[in-house]
Amino acid sequence: MSTERPPNRLAREASPYLQQHARNPVDWFPWGEEALAKAKREDKPILLSIGYSACHWCHVMEKESFEDDATAKAMNDGFVSIKVDREERPDLDQIYQLVVQLMGRSGGWPLTVFLTPEQKPFFGGTYFPPVEKYGMPSFTKILGAVREAFHATRGEIDAQADELTKAIASVGERETSGRAGYRLAPDLIAKASDRLAARFDDEHGGFGQRPKFPSTTALDVMLRRGALDHDGRSLSRVQLAVDHMRAGGVYDQLGGGFHRYSTDEAWLVPHFEKMLYDNALLLRLYVDAWRVTREERSARTAREIAAYVAREMTATDGGFFATQDADSEGEEGKFFVWDASEIRQALAGDDEASDLAVARWGVTDDGNFEHTGKTVLHGAKTASELAVRFGIAPSRVEAALERARVKLFDAREKRVKPFRDEKVLASWNGLMMGALADAGGALGDATMIAWAARAFAFVESRLLEKRGGELRVKRLALGGVAKGDGFLDDYAFVADAALDLFEATGDTHYVAVARALGDTIESRFWEDTERAFYFSPNDGEALIHRTKDPFDHAVPSGTSIACKVLLRLGAVVDAKYATHATAQLERLAAAAVENPFGFGQTIGVLDRLVRGSVDVVIAGGRDDARAVALAAEAFRTYLPNRNIVWLSNTDARAACAAIADGKDAGADGSPRAYVCRGRTCSLPVASVEELAKLLA
Repeated sequence: MSTERPPNRLAREASPYLQQHARNPVDWFPWGEEALAKAKREDKPILLSIGYSACHWCHVMEKESFEDDATAKAMNDGFVSIKVDREERPDLDQIYQLVVQLMGRSGGWPLTVFLTPEQKPFFGGTYFPPVEKYGMPSFTKILGAVREAFHATRGEIDAQADELTKAIASVGERETSGRAGYRLAPDLIAKASDRLAARFDDEHGGFGQRPKFPSTTALDVMLRRGALDHDGRSLSRVQLAVDHMRAGGVYDQLGGGFHRYSTDEAWLVPHFEKMLYDNALLLRLYVDAWRVTREERSARTAREIAAYVAREMTATDGGFFATQDADSEGEEGKFFVWDASEIRQALAGDDEASDLAVARWGVTDDGNFEHTGKTVLHGAKTASELAVRFGIAPSRVEAALERARVKLFDAREKRVKPFRDEKVLASWNGLMMGALADAGGALGDATMIAWAARAFAFVESRLLEKRGGELRVKRLALGGVAKGDGFLDDYAFVADAALDLFEATGDTHYVAVARALGDTIESRFWEDTERAFYFSPNDGEALIHRTKDPFDHAVPSGTSIACKVLLRLGAVVDAKYATHATAQLERLAAAAVENPFGFGQTIGVLDRLVRGSVDVVIAGGRDDARAVALAAEAFRTYLPNRNIVWLSNTDARAACAAIADGKDAGADGSPRAYVCRGRTCSLPVASVEELAKLLA
């Protein structure tokens, strides 16, 4: 980004992504009335460009096109150019991503869509190069052709825009309208898992070829199949996937945490951006994998993800930042890659650690990253293999590798770090807070739970507010400013995290917050006529289409998590909360089983609806070590449809009225645990051993 040019309107915006474009020669507008009115007044097409701060190809297109004076002049002369941060306005991104998909192309970022002054799309794509290459026309050629067509064939353009707008409205309805007579049954996990297995990569783990994404919700479906239905093939596939991801370059071998995705099928070379949501979803996956298999490497990976988030992605006042960039000093991956000379220099004086590090992390003279001679570190050899190769004890190998990791990490810290987008997004924070609370309970790590509670306090103080008797959620906080009305995922993910924190702490304040958010979800996002949840609130900005949010994308769908929250509240607080969730899930069931890649999280919530939840109720004081031990056993057990309920005092019984009746401590006040499945509850048990038998 040049600092010599005068700033454009984006300089007044808080978004780091928009700020990155603030000195482009393009006459950028943020989305808003000023830009939309100008387009109508001057009868110009709108050039809508959507991206995010950590997006590598967004940076490439900026450098090639938006910083080019000639390209900027073509944009300024012919268009009203609007730049949008997709993390701030996912509603706009949802609508206009469909344009590209309806045109038979893959969506993604940067998203480039041309609109009429009435906001109706008539042409779109993603990245366009400055000259014709990659089988794509040049961006300048696109600009000229679109401008000419808009003015010369306006009737055809308007007709195409009308057709695309109608198609956008019909896509979600067509795919989620439900199937008359479809019967929900316990085999839905098996059916969905079989469809997923057809695309599973049995060599490297994961799904498909390149590029390869973690697909955590799909792996969760297979883990449920393996653990709940005792399917060994599904379990082994999930273990293969988590092991290969952990060993690959897609995982940061020195600092922990996962990059966004792998450019190859073997998880070796990533696109290097790190997203808060990926690490939240993967933290849950690795903890659940550990619950099922007790493989220590899965638990270790979970701890390292949490440590990465605490170190790199946490604000001083507790909220979690959104992303870390792929680029450093203008080069993708520069911060993360190594050659052998850099390894040996960082480990000078420790030849054993140096030799083992080079072998362990696959560092070669040729490298593996874009013909640079640099290597993306990956688990090329195990400690056991190195022990045999070098003729030393495995414990000595492990000690040397840990010395090497610490020194290499310290050396890397001296490099110029990738840019960090310090937005605190309500939805993504909800994912991470819930994952940390769950992981802390499973692994017996009170620090993780404290991190989650501290972040929740930040979100509650900065992003939640009472308005008109309802609890409302702001979309994000940045630089002391909270802005944007929350969408369905903001409400649902924060509410789900609140219930996770109640399970981990027994503090009924979290139940009260979750209940208030559940009430607002039902009042602002549910539509009785459609029997469905919408992504934007009923009093939100009027766009060309009000989208629903049934599909998983990079994060689980807001609809699926809203249904999960309401089922949890229905089981614990008041049965009324389950009504709308049940109706929505029944509507989605047929589509979900047929397309588990698009509905992985919904499959999991449908499983909760069909099997019923497993409710573990602890009656006894929260500060009683015996009660804590009972809860710890529930946390360690793989119970994907669980509710853990603390009945520690009168307030807790009132907050959890739907499940509290008849659940009492022993006559002497000693803690008791009850396990309820459906409408049937066990007799109370007092020991961890008895509880373990009930949960098995």
